[in-house]
Amino acid sequence: ANSYRMELQDCIIVGGGPAGLNAAVVLGRCRRNVLLFDTSTYRNQYSHGVHNYLTRDDILPNELLALAHKEIKKYGVTMIRKKIVSTRKNGDGLFVARDEDGKEYHSKKMLIATGLRDNVPSIPGFKELYGKSVFHCPYCDGWEVQNKELGVYARNKNGYELAIALKCWSAHVTLYTDGRNKLKPTEVETLTANNISIVSYPISHLEARGDQLHHIQFRNGDKRRCDALFFVNGFEQQCNLAETFGCDMTKKGVVVTNRFQQTNISGLYVGGCASKDMHFVVVAAAEGAKAGVIINKELIKEEMVQPTEKLLV
Repeated sequence: ANSYRMELQDCIIVGGGPAGLNAAVVLGRCRRNVLLFDTSTYRNQYSHGVHNYLTRDDILPNELLALAHKEIKKYGVTMIRKKIVSTRKNGDGLFVARDEDGKEYHSKKMLIATGLRDNVPSIPGFKELYGKSVFHCPYCDGWEVQNKELGVYARNKNGYELAIALKCWSAHVTLYTDGRNKLKPTEVETLTANNISIVSYPISHLEARGDQLHHIQFRNGDKRRCDALFFVNGFEQQCNLAETFGCDMTKKGVVVTNRFQQTNISGLYVGGCASKDMHFVVVAAAEGAKAGVIINKELIKEEMVQPTEKLLV
């Protein structure tokens, strides 16, 4: 039953989000031996629905995953619900992945698709309302809160671009800097000219009615109406497996890949939010599909029997 632990896999995929799952479908259809490791920790697990994904609008993340799990099983992909704690390349150039129980798995190629984790502000109310009336992506959730009183929280980052972007969805936008000011004078002028208020008072907590944000409460006792709050507070890798290989990273902390999702490490691919700035489910899935095709093409090249010199004569 556990023979796959000893068997050399064509590819190990670490991460069971859209990128990893779509790569698994492509490779499964290519009749490749694939192991996919999934810890069921996803960036959008608190979302009220997936958007910007043709034919899947409003589908709940767990429903999308359930459909995907049926598909990869159909194509013979083995999914293991364990955490991979370390990865390396051995002397033969093969990838070795070790799970939380100390078991090792070997493969010719590896795709890391573990995604990102948002740095949710520690202010009371943020975590409780995240995915309900507190969001990080206006393209994902702006439609649902159109024409409402919208806020941008940006204490450690510059919230100028996000505040301007939100004007697509509502005329009522306020930028909250929580006691900080990272705005340039020209940005302040532009925000003011576009009727975007800037409130710099330190924030105490978010006041809600059920799971809906209602007010932002300030430490000085004042409060301000806010129906939905978008935050820009940075993000980090769900895990540092790609970094341990010595992958090139951008200043924003994402892995540098080419258009085929290849890293600077031969045979190692990264797909999904861990590699790019466009954090859409549909984009992550597309990156997984691309990686699956290129991985298969690379395997084909390695498996080809080259004609001998005698045959060429």
